[in-house]
Amino acid sequence: MIELNQAADDSGARLDAHLPAEADTEALGTALAAALAPGLRIWLQGNLGMGKTTLTRGVLRALGHEGKVKSPTYTLIEPYVVSRLDLYHFDFYRFNSPEEYLDAGLDEYFEGRGVCIVEWPDKAAPYIPSPDLEIQLRTEADGRFAEISGHTDAGRKCVIELGKTLQGAGPAPGTN
Repeated sequence: MIELNQAADDSGARLDAHLPAEADTEALGTALAAALAPGLRIWLQGNLGMGKTTLTRGVLRALGHEGKVKSPTYTLIEPYVVSRLDLYHFDFYRFNSPEEYLDAGLDEYFEGRGVCIVEWPDKAAPYIPSPDLEIQLRTEADGRFAEISGHTDAGRKCVIELGKTLQGAGPAPGTN
């Protein structure tokens, strides 16, 4: 069960969540799906095995994707046309230099209305666009811990809606 803490942030644009089991990481993704808006750029931060792809799987399942969800470590991108959104799942782990992002010609994905979920965004910095939403995953003695921060108006709105969903209030009327 996800244990949610509203972080000390007057704007409500930061959440901390304790995720005791892998299923809780996927459930966080499920809740996040309800708060997504077209054009969001989401950075997933954390070491190997922290649950970045598991969280993305939760998002995709909630949006109606029934196939496999794997990390695009070798392909760089897995595109999904799901529900009301185009979602692009990126993984830059294998980049040896940030210039590989430029060589891959991925800018167009970040300029459209699709949701971009990025694993290992630091490997493409400084060329990758800044995130609207950032989720830092790390281990704790009894599971994982997620720090969720909104960096733009769209990101802050997403965090606020995510908090409402996780607290059982559901999304506010007219915000999808």
